[in-house]
Parts: sequence; structure tokens; C-alpha cells
Amino acid sequence: MLKKAIQFMIISAIGFAFLNAIVKYLSDFNAYQIVFFRSIGTLFFTIPLLLKYNISMLGNKKTLLVLRGVLGVTSMSLFFMSIKYLPIGSAVSLRYISPIFAAVFAVFILKEKIKPIQWLFFLIAFGGVVVLKGFDTQIDTTGLLLVLASAFFSGLVFIIIRKIGSHDHPIVVVNYFMMIALIAGGILCIPYWKTPVGWQWALLLSLGVFGYIGQLYMTKALQLAETNKAAPLKYIEVIFTMLIGLSWFHESYTLWSLLGIVLIVIGLTLNTYVKAAK
Repeated sequence: MLKKAIQFMIISAIGFAFLNAIVKYLSDFNAYQIVFFRSIGTLFFTIPLLLKYNISMLGNKKTLLVLRGVLGVTSMSLFFMSIKYLPIGSAVSLRYISPIFAAVFAVFILKEKIKPIQWLFFLIAFGGVVVLKGFDTQIDTTGLLLVLASAFFSGLVFIIIRKIGSHDHPIVVVNYFMMIALIAGGILCIPYWKTPVGWQWALLLSLGVFGYIGQLYMTKALQLAETNKAAPLKYIEVIFTMLIGLSWFHESYTLWSLLGIVLIVIGLTLNTYVKAAK
């Protein structure tokens, strides 16, 4: 089961890595237009699935579903904006600090408790952020602020999903997210619209496909193996994304940037193990 979970998580990481790379490649397009096309590709999968299994698209926790969609679109837009300013490997690593924000929000909103050792692991991960910004000259301040804001809103998304719980089917949650992304992205991109040419159409529409593959196989992996064994594997995305950055975009990573990324991944991985052991 674990072997299969590892295979699924690798497929998921590749899917998300290609999504990140395509966003970077299409950096001439406004982030809202990328959000718009990202949603179209995923809705191509979610709507037929809802119809096939006769699942209501309206859902039960409508207010929370809408709020999750708005927060998700905000986080996604900010992340896509940050990729234009940062090496994609660094951007992905920085976005992954969202569990720190989620943990803090959970204390105040869900009244959850955090083990003292978890704060140490969060401190290690945050230390990675400090190293990246303080010693890596490639980390643009604008890009850093954008990706940290993206992580902040992503942390809120985790809390909303927890509040929704099992009241709504996961496909309904994703479908709400993508429908709101379609509407918000479509409206906000109008002043910045750039008509795609040739392969740009295929690349833009493929964003939703890679995003769906990434989400689907990550879910499959988490269903097959224990959380503390499967969840840390999602950080493989950082490795694949960095390799793509090096080979496709000729990005470079200094020893300081590698140290910062390693600290972030180690801190969050240790937190995952401890949290799953509760």
C-alpha cells in the first residue's frame, strides 16, 4: 500500500510541478487570466463527475463553500503573481509554509491545541524563510510578500475545509472553488486580456488538467497510506519544480537558497509526523 501511495504522490508532484512551470512560462499573461483558464480545465472534470454520480452542485454548507472559493482564488492569484518574481522552486517552498498559518488559525478559530514541539518545527521552517530572504539575492521583496500572502490565505482555506468537514462531497468543494475562480478570474482579467496564440491555448487549458491530476493523485495517496507516511511526500513537488526551473528556465540556486528550502521542508515534514501521531 505504501509503495502504491509513493507512486501516486510522485505522479501528483509531477502534475503540480508542470502546472507551476507552465504558469512561469506564461508569465506574460496576467495572473487573473491564468486563474480563468486554470478553472476551465478543472471544471471539465468536476462537472461531469457531479452529473455522473448525481451529486448536487449547490452543496450543503453554501456560505462556507463560497468563502472557501473566494479565499482559494485569492491565494491562487497571489501565488501565480509571485512566480513572475521568484525562482519557481523557491516560490513553491515558500507557499508551503501555509500549514504554519493554518495551525495558528486553528488555535483561535477551531480551539485546537498545538504541541510545544510543533512550534519548534514551525520556527525551523520560518528560519528557512529568513535565510531565503536574508541571504538569497534572487528573492525579490515583492515576490516574497505575494507568496507569503498566498500562504496566509491558503492557511485560512484549510480552516474552512475543516469547518465544512464531511457535510459536502470533496468534488463539490473543488467545483465551487473552480466556479468562483472562473467568474472572478474572467471578470478581473478583462482589462488585461491578452488573446492566446497557437500553443498558448493548449498550455493555458492544460493548467486545469495538471492541477486536477495533482489533486486527484495526492488524494489517492493519502487514502492509501497513513498521513505521517504519505503527506511528507508532497514536498517532492519542490524537487521536481526546482529541476524544471534549472533545466527549462536556467534558474540557479545558491547554497543559501538550498539551505532555506531544506529548512522549510524539514520543519514542515517533522510537523506533519508529530501532528499525525496525535
